[in-house]
Amino acid sequence: RNLLSLLIIPAHTAVRWALTAQNNFFYHSYLKGNGSKEIHFSGLRLHVDASRPSVVVARGDNATIPCRFWYEPELTAPREVRVKWTWQAGAGGLETEVLVATGSRTRSSEGFGGRVHLRQDFPGDAALMMTAVMVNETGRYRCEVVDGLEDKSVSVDLELYGVVFPYQHSRGRYRLSFLGAQQACEEQGATLATLAQLLQSWKEGLNWCNVGWLADGTVRYPITRPRVACGGPRLPPGIRSYGRRHPNLHRYDVFCFFSSLGGKVFFLQQSEGMNQTEARRSCQESGADVAKVGQLYAAWKFAGLDRCDAGWLADGSVRYPITAPRPNCGPSEPGVRSFGFPPPQLKYGVYCYQSE
Repeated sequence: RNLLSLLIIPAHTAVRWALTAQNNFFYHSYLKGNGSKEIHFSGLRLHVDASRPSVVVARGDNATIPCRFWYEPELTAPREVRVKWTWQAGAGGLETEVLVATGSRTRSSEGFGGRVHLRQDFPGDAALMMTAVMVNETGRYRCEVVDGLEDKSVSVDLELYGVVFPYQHSRGRYRLSFLGAQQACEEQGATLATLAQLLQSWKEGLNWCNVGWLADGTVRYPITRPRVACGGPRLPPGIRSYGRRHPNLHRYDVFCFFSSLGGKVFFLQQSEGMNQTEARRSCQESGADVAKVGQLYAAWKFAGLDRCDAGWLADGSVRYPITAPRPNCGPSEPGVRSFGFPPPQLKYGVYCYQSE
């Protein structure tokens, strides 16, 4: 049976109307407005907002994810609220607790290693401060503010500056399971690209007709110039999708994401070239390592590396970066050209990486 109770208390004090029905509890706050024993709704409303929908930083930088709350009408005295930040790594994934704060008491997740705290620069400031953002901490962050039974939230995407590059197995295309795709990206100092990262790269001109895994387990490819072999010439430019595929049974290429170069890539050459072993030794003698594919792509995109000379990379592939297309240096668009995975005894230059 539903129970309805109304409590009237002396003037200038708050009263509460409670309704209990089948273990559900609802409430509204009222104020007794005058001496005629009329009861009026207080009209107090909680608002939560963010100054922008996304924040973009470089890997290893600090980030401030905005969130503020306020009341209408404006309060004359502060109220104690509970602020909770959660993180969702990918679309449809589970939310992970990042930080919970009530008044001066704060609890942060061990997964963030004490690198998060609330800014609290002004009343209602609930911005999340993060130090040394890691490449696997991108995603959607939700700021939830709770005042009694009132609950409002806002979400902000955290993204990294970086570059998306297609990658395939040394034995040819479409040989990577989902786990194999993850490992392949990690070996290149990268992570599986998200759909948002692939979309941004497509907007910047990425045009690739081979299908690749993404972080959410879907399989897609970006097309800027529709053609017969890539979905047909009648389809508009965009991200083609094969949908979600079985992570163990199906095999594709992969789109990797690399953020923050953190050093320099340079080219070394000998008059007769170097085989793979000689190339590795040459980088080591220069105090460097053979560059990974992600490092070469980052140097091409962020440092403007332009070299019409093929060189060994750490995975055994041979590539070269072009920012200013010209005759005898590949296609008419900027990009990183690939010679695939030639036999290790062949002679080329080498691209080395030296960390800062």
